Amino acid sequence: MYRVMIAAALAGASAFANAQAYPTKPIRLVVPYPAGGGGDLLARPLAQRLTETLGQQVIVENRGGAGGNLGMELVAKSPPDGYTLALGLTAQYAVNPSLYPKLSYDPVKDFAPVSLLVRNPYVLSVHPTLPARSVKELIALAKARAGQLAFSSAGNGSGAHLCGEIMKTMAGIKIVHVPYKGAAPAMTDLIAGQVQFSFLSWRASGPHVKSGRLRALGVSTANRSPALPDLPAIAETLPGYDLPVWYGVAAPAGTPREIIARLNAEILRMLATPDFRQRMEVDAAEPIGGTPEQFGDYIRSEIVKYAKVVKESGAKID
Repeated sequence: MYRVMIAAALAGASAFANAQAYPTKPIRLVVPYPAGGGGDLLARPLAQRLTETLGQQVIVENRGGAGGNLGMELVAKSPPDGYTLALGLTAQYAVNPSLYPKLSYDPVKDFAPVSLLVRNPYVLSVHPTLPARSVKELIALAKARAGQLAFSSAGNGSGAHLCGEIMKTMAGIKIVHVPYKGAAPAMTDLIAGQVQFSFLSWRASGPHVKSGRLRALGVSTANRSPALPDLPAIAETLPGYDLPVWYGVAAPAGTPREIIARLNAEILRMLATPDFRQRMEVDAAEPIGGTPEQFGDYIRSEIVKYAKVVKESGAKID
């Protein structure tokens, strides 16, 4: 009995000592998507900031594949020592558990939440020839042309797909989903008029909205985006509509709490800097932050929310 207690005490002391010395070598920040995506917009400044404040190089490692599942699995199976971190999105933390019948990781059991980073909207954008200048008018048009309006997405189960399906359910309209292999071709065909509308990131759609090639009608967050105050929230027409994109950092489960607390503190300092906030405006991203416990609670609540969304959408991934 005493030997067990002594061993446990020594293990705890060792973990504390390691946390006090942390970090003593480079840290991997795994982004579960190929380079160049929205995750990189966050990962690069985060890695730079942590490198400066922690005194060790933080290396961004892009591990795309299987909807981000491969990168998350890599982190989940890494040693819980604070040297491998995940920068995941809504999909990996909340959507994929319902979308994939066999997920290689558990977003709750296999990870120690560090911090929610930012939340940004999808922008409901239509082809400029469509006679709809508001969400209300789009819904009315969809009812008048039942089954004739099509919206594009980056694929089955993608954020844009779920945004459209929930709009269909909440508004009681019949619209056609056209899945593409990625957000770029989905937007290209929208600009060409092959589909009538889509839900896009502001970073991708903003230049086309400003040039008149697309018309923005609303944002998918519950409230208006601080970066786009003149653009209504879809929820102003469909109360309760709230499907943002959010990003957060997590470590493997079992990572010492002192290390989690250190990383959380550094991330919160970065989120508060004017420079970071200005950089996030390109995608209308709003810095959020919070404690590790708050992020954990948020992940669990989002898993429940998206289980219902995925079920209602009928989305399936083999």
